Amino acid sequence: MFFLAILLFSYCQMFQQIQKTTANGKEMPSNPKLVLVQGMLNVVMKQNVTLSCLSEPGSPPVRYTLFKHNQQVSALNRSDLTPALFTLTISSASDMGEYKCKAEYNNSSGGKYSNSLNITLIEPISKPVLSSPTSQAKKGQNVTLSCFSENGSLPITYLFFKGTQKISSQKTMQKREAAVIFLFIDSLHDFGTYKCKANNSFPNNTKYSNAFNFTLAEKFKSTRPSIGLSSTVNAEESENEVIYSEIEHVKPEEEYINFCVIRREEEKAGKRACSTVYSKVLIRD
Repeated sequence: MFFLAILLFSYCQMFQQIQKTTANGKEMPSNPKLVLVQGMLNVVMKQNVTLSCLSEPGSPPVRYTLFKHNQQVSALNRSDLTPALFTLTISSASDMGEYKCKAEYNNSSGGKYSNSLNITLIEPISKPVLSSPTSQAKKGQNVTLSCFSENGSLPITYLFFKGTQKISSQKTMQKREAAVIFLFIDSLHDFGTYKCKANNSFPNNTKYSNAFNFTLAEKFKSTRPSIGLSSTVNAEESENEVIYSEIEHVKPEEEYINFCVIRREEEKAGKRACSTVYSKVLIRD
């Protein structure tokens, strides 16, 4: 019984060896491996990509053929055990897709296929747009800012700023949708210029949005004269600043309200140069 088991095992090994040989007694190639050796699978236009196809073990000569979606792209013969290198230049959208290679003897039929590699195109992002459902805000109000880039390969990463200061962590969007942050208007410092930036995996392609400013919507309660302003001026005091406003008559149907923000310490020192000015147009019937 033991002798029969050994004999059966030896027969199986011999049968497997026969399966690996061709009619010429050469070892058939194994399933080849297709690997990226130069460039990236996420590519930009005019970029070169080099793919390597190799079957191990196998007895040369071996013919390697590269396919894209079952369409032959190129073929190379190898008389030794070195890989076949296929260099592609990505020049149009038709060069994108799934690639495989095939290994076979020159005089044999059939052959074996490799794993697949998918080449995709990276598109640069368009200039993002920064917006908010409301353009007016007052102290104690919650507001939102949305940043959206209409074009460009996903994912897209967004970052929000007030002036040059970051006011959010990076927000990476896997879908074609805007990044949104929520702000609480706590003081006059929250009024200013907001921007956002966007980037994706396209190299050197960071883009900044338009500037966005919230308009102050509060009414002014106290009155004080203003240096350098010709019209009647109202002033509102906060803990750190004094706001001056004036109504400037431009046309019979239009009036401009100008806001001038002066820091309290500058006000006490007699320095009344405006550090920030906001304007709002009123159109009256």
